Amino acid sequence: MYLGIDIGGTKTLVASIDNEGTMTEHFKIKTPHQYETFIEELQNIVAKMTTKKFKAVGVGLPATELNREKGLAVSFGNLPWRNISIRDDLVGLLHLPVVVENDAKLAGLSEATLLKNHHKVLYITISTGIGTALIVDKVIDTSLGDGGGRTLMVEYEGKVVPWESFASGSAIVERFGKRAEDIHDSRTWAIIGNNIALGLIDVIAMTEPDIIVIGGGVGAYLARFIDPLTEALKRYDNPLLPLPPIKEAKRPEKAVVYGCYALAKATYG
Repeated sequence: MYLGIDIGGTKTLVASIDNEGTMTEHFKIKTPHQYETFIEELQNIVAKMTTKKFKAVGVGLPATELNREKGLAVSFGNLPWRNISIRDDLVGLLHLPVVVENDAKLAGLSEATLLKNHHKVLYITISTGIGTALIVDKVIDTSLGDGGGRTLMVEYEGKVVPWESFASGSAIVERFGKRAEDIHDSRTWAIIGNNIALGLIDVIAMTEPDIIVIGGGVGAYLARFIDPLTEALKRYDNPLLPLPPIKEAKRPEKAVVYGCYALAKATYG
């Protein structure tokens, strides 16, 4: 049995997952702004779980800078935590081996395990922000960095700005006054699809993936913007940069926690 901890900017999901990858128990809480409070609440959750014996723990963090060697989360996109030694803290709390990773990369790992015959999987999560992950032969490639759309700079309306600033879920709400789930007109989705393409084409050029998987709160509505997204990407199509197929994430809500399981099993199983 493995313990997966998906720490989000607003919610945290804690789940026990057996050796075959079946979730047996899960708890969801609001992520506290204070890190010390989070540790206390996590301890209470684990105490309530019926499973008491775990092989290892996988932790997903919305970290924009992560020192994997030291298990240190330096900075976060949407949490006020800074420079936390989360791996050592959880080893001390749970007395188990712990591996930590950026949440988008874990979601990508989770989705890649569901695909067959793909060497390089590019995962893009579009929600409050934009996260990116490259999975090569079911292994996380960290060369893409942890900043995602926050650090990828793109020319937009005559200025060079972060991709996330105009194509993320937050940017959509700011511009249109609606969340993705409430947008139904094709004109708005055409703008959204084009904005996503402006950064996505750069990531495709950097990674040359076999397939792209899009997840997150906005990604869940891929069917509404796949056509304008594809048309926008085709403007950059050339023999040296073929456009891979694009698919929607199969389990967007729980991709990170299943990625926690996959990484913990691969590392300590």
